[in-house]
Amino acid sequence: MTPASARRFSAIGLAITLVTVICAILWAFPIYWGIVSSLKPDDEVVRAYIELWPDTLTFEHYIFALTQTQIGIWYVNSIATAIGVTVLTVGTSIFAGYAISQLRFPFRKPLWWLILASFMVPTQVLIINHFVLMANMGLLNTWAGIILPQLIHPVVIIVYKQFFDQVPHDFREAAILDNASEWRILFKVYIPMNWGVTTALAIVTFIWAWNAFLWPFLAVTRTDMMTITVGITQTNDSFGVYYASELGAAVLAGFPVALAYLLFQRRVTEAITLSAGIKG
Repeated sequence: MTPASARRFSAIGLAITLVTVICAILWAFPIYWGIVSSLKPDDEVVRAYIELWPDTLTFEHYIFALTQTQIGIWYVNSIATAIGVTVLTVGTSIFAGYAISQLRFPFRKPLWWLILASFMVPTQVLIINHFVLMANMGLLNTWAGIILPQLIHPVVIIVYKQFFDQVPHDFREAAILDNASEWRILFKVYIPMNWGVTTALAIVTFIWAWNAFLWPFLAVTRTDMMTITVGITQTNDSFGVYYASELGAAVLAGFPVALAYLLFQRRVTEAITLSAGIKG
């Protein structure tokens, strides 16, 4: 490589780095602004000009959220429903992906096409049907009513199906020769080969379920059954909106997800890459 070419590539790399840093700052600024605003008194939050740091630092909004709301109950509800959604989604998707990949049964291909076609149906279109169904079953204001309609994740089934397709058939044939049942083949052969995928999908599904707002907002009217995303809207009262208090509650609500992402960043990135590849 000539010195001119080296300088050209160096300039391109510098430009890409600069653009990346600018994009990162633009992405992170709303988060920074929300955290800083939650540390301001209410009168500073509604000022007409921008202040990058509060004149008076206060934790009163966090104290209010922790002592004057039911945020502890909302945390429990969010943890319970997110775990329920994650376990059931991953569990059913494993079975569905394995069945479509390895078993032969009537209408297998039409079922697979139906799963693929489900990408064209926005989740919001099903909200009314879900609400009517849960109401008729008496499951509104219950954990089951929050969990069940959130179990539709075709991408998880598709990811499992593709990974099961990639497992060499020699493993399955050897297990069959040993008189292994389908359950044993699945749990002793296929799943151990895909623990990384299972972990990644479980983490992303948990984060998605934790952040869900629309369905829990519609399915729950009792304050003690609200999840954290719905509960933080209760920091307002009849006298108006307290932006700093809402931001403080929102920071507390997002902290577990942010912590989970920092701890499992590689797995989360892997799952997002897999999902994006399937959707693409």
